[in-house]
Amino acid sequence: MKSYNIYISGVGGQGIIKTSIVMGEAAMKMGKPVVMSEIHGMAQRGGVVSTELKIGPARSPIIPEGQADLLIAFEPLEALRAIEKISNQGYVITNTSPIFPFNISVSEHPYPDINIILEELASNSDLFALDALEIAKKAGHILSLNMVMLGAAAAVPKFPIDKTLLLKSMEENLPPKSLNINLKAFEEGYQSVIKGNNL
Repeated sequence: MKSYNIYISGVGGQGIIKTSIVMGEAAMKMGKPVVMSEIHGMAQRGGVVSTELKIGPARSPIIPEGQADLLIAFEPLEALRAIEKISNQGYVITNTSPIFPFNISVSEHPYPDINIILEELASNSDLFALDALEIAKKAGHILSLNMVMLGAAAAVPKFPIDKTLLLKSMEENLPPKSLNINLKAFEEGYQSVIKGNNL
């Protein structure tokens, strides 16, 4: 039996590691083994952050190229950087709101056009693209963006973690004062994929 491999990428401050913890604990509630690794990079300065999560039998948390069943990208350019991780039958969920590096204005390489990024992602995978930042704002707070992305992941075909247990894990891992906003954000992300925001 093969593990289900999830690669999550983005930049510091987006709640990527918390998202992985919520998923991992929910999977363990189902009795599934979980291994995870994380790379913080320069997280506090807006640097790259990624986590690799395997649900099921696995000896190492590292996902080889072409072996990820799901790529969750909190930032579109980071999705493009990680596209080699995704398998031929894999899915990609990406937030379409870019985070521009602080030095982009003086760079000779400007941030790529978002439509070009999405076209490239769609040519390599089954892609779901959503403006998670805008959804988070409507839910009540931009910091709920990570739960928007988690909700979207929960709606992807063959996602191995029960939605009810994800919600339970959210209750156990998120601050009570922000839980309602995060639950709303989760459901909005979930419905976005159910309604077919794929390219």
